[in-house]
Amino acid sequence: MSNRLADETSPYLQQHAENPVDWYPWGPEALERARTEDKPIFLSIGYSACHWCHVMERESFEVEETAALMNAHFINIKVDREERPDVDEIYMRAVQALTGHGGWPMSMFLTPEMRPYFGGTYFPPEPRHGMPSFHQVLKHAAHLYRTQPDQVHRMTTQMVDLLERGGRLPAPVDGLSDNWLSAVTAACAASFDPVHGGFGQAPKFPPHGMIAVLLAHHHRTGEAHALEMATFTLDAMAKGGMYDQLAGGFARYSVDDEWRIPHFEKMLYDNGQLIPLYVDAFRVTGSAHYARVVRESIGWLLSEMQLAHGGFAAAQDADSEGVEGKFFSWTPGTIREVLGIVDGARVATLLGVTERGNFEHGTSVLRLEAPLESLPDDDRALLERSLPKLKTARAKRIAPARDDKVVTAWNALAISSLARASAALNEPQWADAATTAAEFLLEEVTVDGRLMRTFKDGRAHLLAYADDHTFLICALIDLYQVTFAERWLEHACALADRTIDLFWDTDAGGLFYTGRDAERLVTRSKNMIGGAEPSANGMAALAFARLAALCGRADLGAHADRILRAYQPLVQQAARALGVEALAAAWRTGHTQEIGIVGDNTDDTTQRLVRSAMRQYLPFAVIAQVGQAEESTWLPWMAGRSDVQAPTAYLCHRGTCQLPQQDPAAWAEQLRTL
Repeated sequence: MSNRLADETSPYLQQHAENPVDWYPWGPEALERARTEDKPIFLSIGYSACHWCHVMERESFEVEETAALMNAHFINIKVDREERPDVDEIYMRAVQALTGHGGWPMSMFLTPEMRPYFGGTYFPPEPRHGMPSFHQVLKHAAHLYRTQPDQVHRMTTQMVDLLERGGRLPAPVDGLSDNWLSAVTAACAASFDPVHGGFGQAPKFPPHGMIAVLLAHHHRTGEAHALEMATFTLDAMAKGGMYDQLAGGFARYSVDDEWRIPHFEKMLYDNGQLIPLYVDAFRVTGSAHYARVVRESIGWLLSEMQLAHGGFAAAQDADSEGVEGKFFSWTPGTIREVLGIVDGARVATLLGVTERGNFEHGTSVLRLEAPLESLPDDDRALLERSLPKLKTARAKRIAPARDDKVVTAWNALAISSLARASAALNEPQWADAATTAAEFLLEEVTVDGRLMRTFKDGRAHLLAYADDHTFLICALIDLYQVTFAERWLEHACALADRTIDLFWDTDAGGLFYTGRDAERLVTRSKNMIGGAEPSANGMAALAFARLAALCGRADLGAHADRILRAYQPLVQQAARALGVEALAAAWRTGHTQEIGIVGDNTDDTTQRLVRSAMRQYLPFAVIAQVGQAEESTWLPWMAGRSDVQAPTAYLCHRGTCQLPQQDPAAWAEQLRTL
């Protein structure tokens, strides 16, 4: 028989609908029953692509004896962290405080008032490796709640106080320094792995924010080492393992120092952040290697993740047939079956597939030690005809499951990646896909004017959070800067105003993670430090800074400054934690540019002027295009510049412009001086 999760839209919750556990989704029904029966809550949080979540389900939640113990002593609540990041963020901080580490599945025990008193992450069915069994944990948590209420009260009081203090922004300093990019770059250099790329040791996660800062710092200063750290890391991740050599797209993280063996799930939010980095690396270096990674990854995004309505699925699972990585791994024999003995042997060697294997059970994960473009002609030609055949053969395997719910924030990242790639590589169909996805979010994932968090099976679900709003503002700006359709500026400014109305702390500044219309949890956090995704406040600062520059919104610039002044102390204390925050600070303290192009968008000269600007890496520039004799209500810095007889380009800084250019060659040279 199904439990209550059968009626949920989340694929992760639906995966647990046949468990004998009496699961509830998070909500008033479960919380009221806990209060009425004075039972503690067992809160289990995970997500559909989480390998160890599946393991714990098989080992514990599908077992009748374990379920009976859970049902007897607890009100059991299952949460999809992708749907309820507000719940996940609060209790993940609690788990980290209790155990010193975090991760999923999260296993947390709460009082009926939602106050945490005990917990951890994965627990095995039997004691091993110093971990207690899940049965032992259940019995201890139940015993603690029943027999030691005073101790539980003391623990929860201390924990809630810690959560409340940890969810605030620091007191703001008086002003902003201009050293954020250099401070983050220095912190990156201190932890850079010069042998394998990346920063720190395994497990290695894609350092999205750090690479973005390194590229921007190189642009500002010309510092060679910043560019070397960025490109070396991008090259290392693209060798394979982390990167899917057959279909494109990146896995969640690498379990080893060499980026060789991934944790195989592919998350939309990772790829939505990585694709723009390879776009920018292409703009900086002109390397065809980076352009190929972008094209292949967008190919994966559009072919495997785009849904019928134009939005994008959240993730692809790590497991198939219950085995992690089975879909992605190969042996020399399976390659020879597809390519024949001669070609198969050579391709296996080129892709690092050996009889011993580099993964489990003698299998290997495909890896190309040098970029395809740098290989000898014969090897490159062999791979160019062989990789599609391997991809076709792999498609006949049982594929990992796909979590096909739409997450607004992650779709916004995908929209940004498509828009920026379209601009750099001149692929209009990518901008079309971004447009379709943006229209879907604004029309179908918005209910009565309120943006929602998820969409699945025709249903928009749950009030959107601060990151959904701020990520989407940035995406709408990116979409304007490739299409120049001013409706996107109108939507971006309206959404910025709505974000401040819903989330801004009028007393202490900054954005709360949940809106003023959301349910009240045990604390209201501001989600200050980003991780796998940028922080909502950091993205707000960046979005507001860009709109201040593009649309003359000084009020939004002031909100960006208020956020950044709270982050300022971290520049010296924890610079590596700052990515989008450092970029936002550079916008507000540095030399930004306004690039304006006047001319009919069907005119060849206009297009050449636009293309020259889009091809450049200009991390601190806003770009606009209007027709001749047209005046824009959204671009005050373009006022009076459109009354020209021929297509004309302007390069300006805070209202002061260089000589207008009508010759595309002279315009390209002027841009190169940046």
